[in-house]
Amino acid sequence: MSSDSNSNRTRTITWHDPTMSAAAARGMSGLQMLQALVSGELPQPPIFALMGMALTEISEGRAVFTMLPAEYHYNPIGSVHGGIAATLLDSAMGCAVNSLLPAGVTYTTLEIKVNYIRPLTTSTGVVRCEGMVLHLGGKTATAEATLRNIDGKLLAHATTTCLILRP
Repeated sequence: MSSDSNSNRTRTITWHDPTMSAAAARGMSGLQMLQALVSGELPQPPIFALMGMALTEISEGRAVFTMLPAEYHYNPIGSVHGGIAATLLDSAMGCAVNSLLPAGVTYTTLEIKVNYIRPLTTSTGVVRCEGMVLHLGGKTATAEATLRNIDGKLLAHATTTCLILRP
């Protein structure tokens, strides 16, 4: 299959050194660090630029991301790759968990379960992903998230278990 040079697309992204943000966030609680990201006090992590996503709301036990599905998110079958939705869901759930952690305590995702309800395409418009903590224990946390279009129609939902990493 030949490719017409007019069909080529280009995308350039720029990001800040993530180690500088991580160092600046030391001593902050998870909520303080995430609030600093939302306010612009701390630069956005590279994944946000790469994916075209934004952390738009943060509160105790809750995180909201938004994103406009784009052509560069597409898979070979002509829709947004499911990994994009999974990344949004994982980010919202993880940040919701992080918002409840004190300074010096971190987390990592142990498992994620995603249910895809409707495809995302460039015509879907802005999507909103909201994550909420269900349980925060000493060693693990659980959370859930929904991904919806601007009209509130459910596109995907997920649950996660996170491991709490204490020093």
